[in-house]
Amino acid sequence: MRAVVQRVAEASVTVNGEETGRIGKGVLVFLGVGPDDGSGDIRYLSEKIVNLRIFPDASDKMNLSVREVGGGVLVISQFTLFGDCRKGRRPSYAGAAPPELARRLYGEFVEELKKQAVPVATGMFQEMMRVHLVNDGPVTLLLDSRKVF
Repeated sequence: MRAVVQRVAEASVTVNGEETGRIGKGVLVFLGVGPDDGSGDIRYLSEKIVNLRIFPDASDKMNLSVREVGGGVLVISQFTLFGDCRKGRRPSYAGAAPPELARRLYGEFVEELKKQAVPVATGMFQEMMRVHLVNDGPVTLLLDSRKVF
């Protein structure tokens, strides 16, 4: 399971012109699911994301988590995080989970985040989305539950 995590001042997502999710201060998470991912990957990434100390404290040092600052998490499914661009000009997505598995694990990931006592908003799985964000920092991190990077 892979995630791109961005600290944001605000973020929202629309599908077919309708807003499906919005947060103020918090983190925007683009989530990709791999074919071998499971509950351990979900637990690892959800706990890592809500506990990452990427928000400034009173001394302006990145020392607080999204939970500690009362921020939200906007989760967007993104299979392209498993795109392989090493060969040719068109990315291969063979490393991404099949849609049925990815949909289930994406839903479980969102539910696990909700258990972490943070407000959670989402996009819509397998839909074209427009994601609007105001980066804060910017702070952008790459996470992989298998610790590939």
